Amino acid sequence: MADLEGISGVTGDTFVGGSFADEGRKLLTADVNVCAAACFEAGADAVVVRDGHSTGFNMRPSEVDPRVELVQGATGLKRFVGIEGSDAMILLGYHAMAGTSGAILEHTFSSKTIQNMWYNGRKVGEAGIDAMIAGEYGVPVIMISGDDKLCAEAEEWLPEAVKCRVKTGLGCNAGHALPLAEAHRRIAECTAAAIAKLGSVRPLRPQYPAALRWENVERCPVPLANTTVIDGRTFEKSGDSLERLLLG
Repeated sequence: MADLEGISGVTGDTFVGGSFADEGRKLLTADVNVCAAACFEAGADAVVVRDGHSTGFNMRPSEVDPRVELVQGATGLKRFVGIEGSDAMILLGYHAMAGTSGAILEHTFSSKTIQNMWYNGRKVGEAGIDAMIAGEYGVPVIMISGDDKLCAEAEEWLPEAVKCRVKTGLGCNAGHALPLAEAHRRIAECTAAAIAKLGSVRPLRPQYPAALRWENVERCPVPLANTTVIDGRTFEKSGDSLERLLLG
């Protein structure tokens, strides 16, 4: 799963939808290619990459490693197409959860609409949610990359996974980025180290019934059916699939 905000060299929203947006997409593709090449070098039979930022159309297929299977676009009620039967997942270019002080582009799924999210009463970000959805399929997250704040968050949720820091957050739109060559070296080394741990990293499995609560930025109507209204901005759903709670 490849997001954009935590990618090497991305230090603010100008790389996401501003004047450096084209550069942001190039940086995303570069990190993906380095990680994928390291996977193949370590013995992977196949690498499936989910273009996971925004609408899911960020990378040009002609610029992606030709060995990679690329999933793009909206995938409905399926968060990770192709996850069944996979040995492991890597969360590449992730960011810290909403409200994390000093983190680059911190948010949880939507900076425009979601203020906070909780899983079974515990505040959670995209890294934790996605790792648990992978866990529902028995797939462990073996590596995650992003800034230092994301790596600290991942230590709480994914203590067995390899953390790859490619930059240091100085604020939502400020960061101290490693030189790209060094960041790519770290991604390659961390990918190899993570694959070497296959079999010893356990999937992060949710506890059921799972409750997913989210607080919106402003008051709005109940967004989904079968939703409990906590207050004018806060809603909760519960069930036996975190994936369905998130996407259903």
